[in-house]
Amino acid sequence: MIGNLLGLGALALGWRRSVVSWPVQLLSGLVLIAAYFSGHVPGLIGKQLIVIAAALWGWSRWQHSRRETGEIAVRFATWRERGLLAAATALGTAAVAGLFLAVPELSWNPWADAYIFVGTLAAMFAQGKGWIEFWFAWIAVDVVGVPLAFSSGYSFSGLTYVIYFVLVLLGMRSWYLRTRTARPATDTVLQGATA
Repeated sequence: MIGNLLGLGALALGWRRSVVSWPVQLLSGLVLIAAYFSGHVPGLIGKQLIVIAAALWGWSRWQHSRRETGEIAVRFATWRERGLLAAATALGTAAVAGLFLAVPELSWNPWADAYIFVGTLAAMFAQGKGWIEFWFAWIAVDVVGVPLAFSSGYSFSGLTYVIYFVLVLLGMRSWYLRTRTARPATDTVLQGATA
């Protein structure tokens, strides 16, 4: 429960483009590792370790962006970037599902788990890049994650995913509006002066 709540907090902070989103995501991963360790679920521990590595990468990207520009810049990915992200997600899902099928102890639902896991990594990658598509990746994860959690008897996780979904919609709107804000007049003057 604590790990899931921290995950919600990380998403809400991501909505606000706060660098703190990433350390909260790290803490969520550590709490979930402790829970999975006590439950003797090694496959879920491995997944969280990879999520933690992705969070460390995203954190360093956002810190770099903030140092360079003073803010976390957000934008739409190019068509090429979208295509590469979609292809990597599809290939990654197939590869991870293959691993889960080969080692059944890692997952009780190989294809759905692989889709959610790889989709989460794709979302974190896009978030680290500051792409608005990050929100669409989370929606794609929630479409599978919510029904799976409820059907597997994990009602709290299912409810958490529903809240994630609402935060994702609000965050997507916020980031979209951020790309549409007009540049301050000083930027226009400076651009004219350097032209």
